[in-house]
Formats: sequence, structure tokens, C-alpha cells
Amino acid sequence: MVSDTLPDDNHDRPWWGLPCTVTPCFGACLVQEGNRLHYLADRAGIRGRFSDADAYHPDQAFPLLMKQLELMLTSGELSPRHQHTVTLYAKGLTCEADTLGSCGYVYMAVYPTPAVPATTA
Repeated sequence: MVSDTLPDDNHDRPWWGLPCTVTPCFGACLVQEGNRLHYLADRAGIRGRFSDADAYHPDQAFPLLMKQLELMLTSGELSPRHQHTVTLYAKGLTCEADTLGSCGYVYMAVYPTPAVPATTA
């Protein structure tokens, strides 16, 4: 995910991931087989442009997020039969995922976790 090669806006391509209003955002439709998830590159895309600092994090966080989602399928927190969005955090990224009751797919959206503004007392 090198930001120099990514256009700012990829709205001309289908969006496979969970609907997301945050940019930049990486979205994917993962294929579910039991409690296992499979990533298919042709069912993924990026909207917006990740900064050079943020572009490295998805590659590091993706295996961790996949494992956490598989554990949620095992525990039943994420169900192929019921729509329920789960939110995960890893390496400065937020991941929202949901099966949308699709019985075979998990849709995800991954984006940089917004900074919390400092408050003064």
C-alpha cells in the first residue's frame, strides 16, 4: 500500500468493503469458510490516500485483524447469519467488520484511528 501509487479517489472501481465515510479507507470482502477467513485481492480496494506514515500500518495490522475476526466468528460475536458490526483497533488503525447476514462473507473497512483532540481543564 504505497501511497505514491494510489489515486486520491477510487470511486470508479467497485467498493467491496463495509460502507465507510472516512478517507483514507481500505475495504475488503473476505470469504468465510467456517471460522476461517480468506482474503481475495480482487475483492478489496482503497479510497483516498494513506499518508506515508499510515501506509505501512495496514500491512502490519492486517494479519492481526484477520486473526481477531476469526476468533470472533469462533466465539459467535461475529455471526454469518446476523448483521452486527464489530470494531477493532490495531497499530493506529480502526477496523469495522460485519457479515451483514450474508452467510459467507465478512465485509471490512480499515482506516487510521482519528486522533482524540486534547482537552484543557
